[in-house]
Amino acid sequence: MAECYHAFFRHGDYAQRKGVPSARQPWALTEAGKAQAREGATVLDGTVKELGLRPSAIIYCSHQLRAWQTAQVVAETLRDLGHDITEIRETAELAERGLGSAANLTVTEIEAALEADPRFETPPQGWKSDSDYRLPLEGAESLMMAGARVARHLVTSGQPGKLTLHVGHGASFRHACHHLGILTHEEIARLSMFHAQPSLICHQNDAKWRHVAGEWKIREPGATPRD
Repeated sequence: MAECYHAFFRHGDYAQRKGVPSARQPWALTEAGKAQAREGATVLDGTVKELGLRPSAIIYCSHQLRAWQTAQVVAETLRDLGHDITEIRETAELAERGLGSAANLTVTEIEAALEADPRFETPPQGWKSDSDYRLPLEGAESLMMAGARVARHLVTSGQPGKLTLHVGHGASFRHACHHLGILTHEEIARLSMFHAQPSLICHQNDAKWRHVAGEWKIREPGATPRD
């Protein structure tokens, strides 16, 4: 069986509401975000030519507007570069972590709601970036749960001998890579992803996954995670 290759993009820069976990905000790309997507597609074009890969005709993306717009720009740019991209397919499997009934509230608002509810304990300090913490609210996921969902999508969407493209969100992609054995638990917190820059991974014939191309972004010590 031929190896399955995947390229995934974190969405481009967007008009993120301050103080809100990025999660599933509905806002659009900025002009800078669109430029990042064009640049990322050009980088991918060079990488696939260097490695002799052939992208599949479908780009998968989450339902968030910023991911869909990034996928649109990537598709348009790749078509201009001679690739046969015919479809953008949205899927809930590529969404960022869901916060359930707290979706798109600020961190301060979420903590106040939990403090006011006698059923719940105060969330631990740094809960937003804690991989294993899940808000005790209906519909909420932990980052690890979101990563497992994305990992399942990557496993089931691969096409032997082709490069499958995905546009989604940094935290859920990193946690997916942990589930696939590409990143350690410690690396999840130490690394981030550049906006709209492709990372390539491969599902090998021995059933193991490996990182093929694309640089991780190193977090500065003490920096507040934004994804």
